[in-house]
Amino acid sequence: MRYLRKTLGAIAVATGLACVGTATSGIAYAGAAQPASLYPPSALVLTLGKGEAAATATVQRAVTLDCAPVPGGSHPSPAAACEELTAANGDLGRLTALPGNRPCTREWDPVTVTGHGVWQGKRVSWSATYANTCEMRTRVAESAVLSF
Repeated sequence: MRYLRKTLGAIAVATGLACVGTATSGIAYAGAAQPASLYPPSALVLTLGKGEAAATATVQRAVTLDCAPVPGGSHPSPAAACEELTAANGDLGRLTALPGNRPCTREWDPVTVTGHGVWQGKRVSWSATYANTCEMRTRVAESAVLSF
């Protein structure tokens, strides 16, 4: 009986030590923080919504646009959009600065377009409200960034 008790005690101690050994051997140590990329981040979320203000508009469409290191995201033409944003130095307001020449009705059905995110490491927050969809399309017709 004594032999059995000593044997079972030794097995229990060995099992306990084995469990502790495997529990501590699985620890991973983090190395020094490395930048994920040599490029500053450039990623935007663009939305189109019905309403007079960005905060209260009901979003109808939204796309993502990543420009660094390579164009991507859910935007329909990310390469052209990134090229256009680079030319505008990330200023979305410059993409709608020219008035359109398409005739539109004077109906009041406001549409708000927004762009939020980061452009070359700097925070971007932009919105524009148009009287109706026709006016919006007229103003952004030439913009690859806002054609989504």
